[in-house]
Amino acid sequence: MLVATTMQTLTLGHSPDPDDAFMFYGLAKGLVAADGFRFQHILQDIQTLNERAMRGELDITAVSIHAYAYVSEQYALLPSGASMGDGYGPMLVAKQRFSKEEVARKKIAVPGTMTSAFLALQLWLDKPAGEFDYVVVPFDEIFQAVRSGQADVGLLIHEGQLTYRNEGLEVCEDLGAWWGRENEGSPLPLGGNVIHKRFEPPVRRKIADILTASIRYGLDHRPEAVAHALQYARDMGKELADRFVGMYVNNWTLDYGERGREAIRRFLGRAYERGLIGHRQELEFV
Repeated sequence: MLVATTMQTLTLGHSPDPDDAFMFYGLAKGLVAADGFRFQHILQDIQTLNERAMRGELDITAVSIHAYAYVSEQYALLPSGASMGDGYGPMLVAKQRFSKEEVARKKIAVPGTMTSAFLALQLWLDKPAGEFDYVVVPFDEIFQAVRSGQADVGLLIHEGQLTYRNEGLEVCEDLGAWWGRENEGSPLPLGGNVIHKRFEPPVRRKIADILTASIRYGLDHRPEAVAHALQYARDMGKELADRFVGMYVNNWTLDYGERGREAIRRFLGRAYERGLIGHRQELEFV
């Protein structure tokens, strides 16, 4: 295992999105103490980060909660950095509204098979991936896939959940709202931050505190952090970007708490019971 050294550089993977930019504003701008660490920010889409985590490539990275089930031998969950859909979440959209039965017969554009959105889709359809038609498309090209007819239905993550009306599309289902209805109001766990277990536990805790401080700084200096995040806001003005950030950087992000941890157990537990993941997941937090 690794111990801390002076000015050790750590790779930090996260999505090029307003919520992640907001979260790491304090760290990126040197506004929170880094305690002898230097963070190399690596901006890639979540499917790519999930794949890199499966190979153990990054020191710290955002991952889908779905992907955590496949990387937990190498990574531990950090207590902060959660993206939780509290009554909202990934959306299925189309040019016209389809029922669940109709969606199940359509071709669906999805942002990656390791995303939590894709796992939620399988739970909603009550079908494993091999029993419905889908095509993997980069998350920011899903609108185009639906408009062009490459797919009949699109599974939206990130800011598309707020901008789909601009594309003339209708919601077939909000999977976060569905999950809450089916699970006593539980939030849908979508993403989290993890740290490689090659670091000694005291080092993991120290790094966790630095990342939490960055999130808290953004929340305490919201106007400046939102202004920083705007550079990653595709087709969003300041007001919409601020709304999007508020959806996914909030008190859940500072700490899952027991309710948030239970939401992960429930989500991955349901997936195991339906045969969608191969083992019942034990959670390991820093």
